Order: sequence, then structure tokens, then C-alpha cells
Amino acid sequence: MMSKNVTESKRKSGEATSDILKLGSELGHSDQLPRLTGYGFDEDNPSFVQDLDYTREEESKVIRILDTRLFPWILLTTFVLNMDRTNNSNAISDSLPADLGFNINIVNTATAIYSVLFSVFCLSGAVVAKIAGPGRWIPILMFSWGLVTLSHALIKDKAGYLTVRSFIAITEGGVIPATLVYLGGFYKSTELATRLAWFWGVQNIASAVSGLMASGLLQLRGVGGLFGWKWLFIVDGIITVFVAIATWFYLPRNVSRTKGGLRGWKPWFDERQVQIAITRIVRDDPAKRAYDSKVTWTDIKDSATDFGFWMHLIITAVGQTPTIPLGTYLPTVIQSFNFDVFVANALTAPPYIMLCITMVLTVWHSDRTGERGWHGAFGAAWFLVGWILLRALPSDSSRGVKYFAACVVESYPMNHPLNIAWMAENMGTIGKKTIASGSVIAAANIYGSDLGKPNLSSRRLARFQARKYDQYCVFGSGISLVVCTEVLLQVHERTEREASIRAIRCGAGEGGAGVGKEGQPQHDFPIYDV
Repeated sequence: MMSKNVTESKRKSGEATSDILKLGSELGHSDQLPRLTGYGFDEDNPSFVQDLDYTREEESKVIRILDTRLFPWILLTTFVLNMDRTNNSNAISDSLPADLGFNINIVNTATAIYSVLFSVFCLSGAVVAKIAGPGRWIPILMFSWGLVTLSHALIKDKAGYLTVRSFIAITEGGVIPATLVYLGGFYKSTELATRLAWFWGVQNIASAVSGLMASGLLQLRGVGGLFGWKWLFIVDGIITVFVAIATWFYLPRNVSRTKGGLRGWKPWFDERQVQIAITRIVRDDPAKRAYDSKVTWTDIKDSATDFGFWMHLIITAVGQTPTIPLGTYLPTVIQSFNFDVFVANALTAPPYIMLCITMVLTVWHSDRTGERGWHGAFGAAWFLVGWILLRALPSDSSRGVKYFAACVVESYPMNHPLNIAWMAENMGTIGKKTIASGSVIAAANIYGSDLGKPNLSSRRLARFQARKYDQYCVFGSGISLVVCTEVLLQVHERTEREASIRAIRCGAGEGGAGVGKEGQPQHDFPIYDV
């Protein structure tokens, strides 16, 4: 039934073998791979070769080019993004509220507005990225928020602060979903999680660098008649605008258009490498054969009725709940341990660097083992233990002990990139993947609106010892652990049942092992498709 020759010709890549290739081996000849008609795929993609045979070494060379020429620039864009998001917390520690004539409650309100607008524009940003092209939409957004960052120097009162933070949210909101859409066109699902870990890890490195920058730039208070935090935003804005312009001339639209601009006059790939780059992506996920397809109402309906879609959003929203207050007030909290403002900002660097290391290692191991749920539960458990440690510390503990506890919390292996990759693996059409990209980033930020509630006073937010806030974070982290574990168990049971059904169908000659409902590819990771 199976062709021995075809089986022996498959690449032994060490990854989960694409089910679409398994179906080809069952049929006995590679040119009998399904034409994918009837699933809404584009048949006019000349770079996709169904029966293309290539070695593991050839594929590795393509990945190496992507990792050395494309991905570092993506990391640069997210580095610049998180500099602004961290600089706001650094500015708060430098008496920004007092300088502008308001208290910490206005900062809470601004954070709430930011979270709501950021979440809304995450959804729209993903959709617009499919229309304009993420390679163009990303630098446009960067240039826009660079100008808004510079405008922090013009703030004079509460109204100005709220306005600027609102426009920051509008311009920053769509860039991460657009980046997720963009990376999906270059990397396989089994390669994406580790790179997303680096993506968010570099954000934390940016936070560390931002803290070190702030420790120096905040000392410019009075120079040119400006507050130190204004100099911080000016330098950050100049860097952002410069990188945005360079990004416009660097990011390629796809692997077949890498010549010109700052990329150089020689293409990154030759013709065969282009075929390998595209074919391997389509074999991993047949829906990507028409990767430029737009979002449809059917995609929206399918997403809204997808159980797995909502479970991933719940994991994101609940699991990320404590992180915005922590990120917003970390320098202020460390300062409350009796460190001066400059030292406090510098001390934010070590936990951010540790977070990058633990997150990348955890997600890398998840990719190596082909398991998602328990790795996510491990990250949530670490976070929970950290918050319990902070809550249990006596109020008279030394500042070194308190700082150590803060480092434990902030250095946890964040499961956000793992959850996003897991979610992407389980979405079917390109439209659903686009909606998922925007929705999961929105869910990761919308909880910050809770900071605007009056019952979260400045004293509770400014100190880890605040009982209600600590209990709130412990509760949120605990739920994240429970939800992640329960979803893992439910999906494990469902996957076992579906595997049995597929085995029976294959044995009965019904096919369908390679493509699921609505053309959804089947992976070795748990599949949500109800």
C-alpha cells in the first residue's frame, strides 16, 4: 500500500513530519498529493512545487538565511517598541505625575485607556496588515508612534498626558499582530514558538536597556529647561523614527522579493531556495498556499464559535493579568525598597534579562519535545510561587530580600509566546490565523484597564506589600495555572479520541489524514477543532 521508495525519500528533519506528506506516502507517489482544490486555496503560486524533493541541509540553509537576515531586524523592531512601554514606567519613577500636577490615579486612568485602545487596535491592526501588507504596515506604525513618543516633550498637564498615551496605544496596537502575521509567512508552526520566545525575550532586554538608559538620562533634569523624563522620551523617539525609516527599506514582502533597498542588490535566495522556502511552509500548513488572502465574515464566524480559540484567549487574559501593573510600577516598587530613583531604574535590568533566558529555554524545550500545555503550566506555577513569596515576606524584611523576591516574580518563563504559537497551530484558514493574532494580543493587554478602577489606590500599586493587590495577583496566577492544566487534560483526551477516529478512517480507506475540516492542517500538537 505504501511506496517504500517514497517513504525513504522523506526528509529526516527530526521535526514532526507534515501530515500532508504522510498522505502522499500513503498514496504511493508524490505527484498524487492533494491539489487542495475545494478548500479555497490559491492554485496560482508558481513557487510552490508539490513534488519538490530537498534535503534537510538545504532546508537548514534557508532557515539560517531567515534567522540571520530577517529575524534580527524583527527583533530590532520589537526592541524599539518595548523601549517606549518601559520608559513610561521609568518616567513615573522620576516624578512625572508630580511634575505635571496630578497623582498616581491619573497614571492608572491613562494605563486603563491605553489598554483598551491598544486591544481594539490589535484587532484592526491584524486585519489592516493583511490589506496593506505587514512588511509595509509595521514601519508605518513605527514611524507614527515614534512621532507620538517625541510629543511627550510637549506635555504640560493631565489632558496632554492622557492624549499622548491614547495615541501611543493607537499607533502601537497593531504592530505585534502584524508581526505575527508576517513571521507566519516565513516559518513553520513548529519553528515559530522558539522565535516568538526570542521576540518577547528581546522586549525584556529592551526593558533592561531602557532602565539603564533611564538611570543616566533622568539625571539631565533641568538641562534645556526640561525634566529628565522628557529627555528620556526625546531620545527614544529619535531612535524609533530612525529605525522605522530603515525598516521601510529593509523588510521584504516575502521570500521571493528580497532584492533592493537596504537588503542589497543581490537576492537572499536563489530560485531553488525560494521554492524550498515556500513549499516547506505550505506542506506544514496547506492554508498558507494563499497567504495573502484577506479576512472574510466566514473567518470571523468560525473564530467566534471555536472552543479552542476562546480557551487560548482565557489563558492569555488571566495568565497575563499581573504583568501590566508589574511592568508599569517595577521601578517605583524597587524604589520603595529604599533605593534611590537612579539605582532603582538600573536594578530593573537583571530580572528582565533573566526573564528572557528562562522564557527562551522553556519554549525551546517545548519545541524540542512537541508539548505545549505542561510547559505553559510550569511558567504559571513559577509566577504563582513568586507572588506567594512576595506576599509572605514580613514588612521588615531587608531591601535585598525584597529585591530578590521581585526578581523571582519578574524572571518567570512567560508562557505568552508559547500560547500564541500553540494557538496558531490550531487555527485553520489564514483569515482565522489573522483574527487569532489580533485577538490574543488584545487579550494580553485588555486586563490593564482594571488599573483604572478607583479601588486600586496609589499606595497599593506602589508597594508589593499591598494586601489586596498581592491577593489579586496570586489569585490570577493561580487561575492561570488551573486553566492551563485543565485545558491540557481536556485537549489530551480529545486528541486521543480524534487519533483513534483518524486511524480507523485511514484503515477504511477514507483518507483525510492530511487535511482536516475546512482545510485545517493536522499537527502532532493538540488540535482544537469543534
